Amino acid sequence: MAVSQAARLAETQPAMHWRDPFRVRSFRFQWPADLATSWAFEMESIVLGWFILVESGSVMMLVVFGSLQYLGALVSPLFGVVGDRLGYRRMLVLSRALYAALAATFMLLAWLQALSPMIVLLMAALAGLVRPSDMMMRNALIAQTLPPRHLLGALGISRITSDSARIAGALAGAGVVAWLGMTWAYALITALYTLSFVLSRGVSDGPAPTAVKDAPRLSPLRDLQLAFAYVWTRPVLMAAMALAFLVNLLAFPFSLGLLPYAAKNIYLTDQTGLGWLGASFAFGGLVGSVVLSSHRFAFRAAQTMVLAGAVWFAVDVLFAFSTHLGVGMALLWVAGLAQSLSMTPLAAVMLRVTEPAYRGRVMGMRMLAIWGLPLGLLLSGPLIEHWGYAATAGAYSALGLMLTGAMAVYWRAHIWDAKAPANAPL
Repeated sequence: MAVSQAARLAETQPAMHWRDPFRVRSFRFQWPADLATSWAFEMESIVLGWFILVESGSVMMLVVFGSLQYLGALVSPLFGVVGDRLGYRRMLVLSRALYAALAATFMLLAWLQALSPMIVLLMAALAGLVRPSDMMMRNALIAQTLPPRHLLGALGISRITSDSARIAGALAGAGVVAWLGMTWAYALITALYTLSFVLSRGVSDGPAPTAVKDAPRLSPLRDLQLAFAYVWTRPVLMAAMALAFLVNLLAFPFSLGLLPYAAKNIYLTDQTGLGWLGASFAFGGLVGSVVLSSHRFAFRAAQTMVLAGAVWFAVDVLFAFSTHLGVGMALLWVAGLAQSLSMTPLAAVMLRVTEPAYRGRVMGMRMLAIWGLPLGLLLSGPLIEHWGYAATAGAYSALGLMLTGAMAVYWRAHIWDAKAPANAPL
């Protein structure tokens, strides 16, 4: 009877609209707070990545900087444990206060002309302990504060936030430094982090997640053991984790951390050209997020994340051998579109199949996949110096394409079969 009543209720509910998540007060605060944080993240990455490359002249220093930004991926499951216990609003507010303090320190050092590559690396390591968990905290709050039927739309809007920030942040970060210098660039970054901190205080934690019945008041280590066992015994979660690790290891390094190298040494352009390359990837992601949040297409979730991931790697093979700036921008646009159509369904699948009491820990484990990015970056440095950029990028992308296909075959009953629960329409 309960199932039939739920089915009848679903049939009588009005069609979902992109504005529905904004009817929730918490989301109205979270959306602009996340937007300001994302803008600052992207500006900071462009500004400091270019600074490291120019001041040191070393691709290894650049990949070390890119890797340190994701250092905290190793401790993201612990953030998940703390979030499940203390609430994600509190963690979000504290982390954004830290971002603002670090940015203000950078601004002061730039004004004193005391910045050096080593100082940048040390502070990037400190921020990198928290930064990878920011997206996990955002998604967990969305899942806790919004009705389940609005989950995909809210995730799509959240991705629109980060993708639009990549466009504006990439262009603004490069432009402000070129026109006004490092100090004014960091004045703007500090203002954005401060605004995000203020707005985050208006976010709600939502209802407390239901406690796990058989594990009251367990130690954090035991909580982590339960979370690992929870993921390990669910093929859908394992497949999503595997794909997330693959794209971080073999795709993201060339559209994020190594983009300054490609701009300077392959496309022979300056900071402005770097900004346009970054914005092209972000604009493709923005288009994909708009498509997903519009509710106009019925996607099979798991199939979509796998197919889009394969397209992403295939496009990266072409990008590896392109040398014309316009062609590179076009290929990055398609790659950005594919990554959005892959990563947003992946997050939706994981959140939908995870019980609320485990949600923080499981999404924290999802952040472990980000560690593939610094690993991919660190491996790419000596490979580029030995083989060259094109050969290294081409090998990474071809390997990613083959492994994505193998993953789809291995878990085909759970993520490829049209009747599998993971392929319920988005």
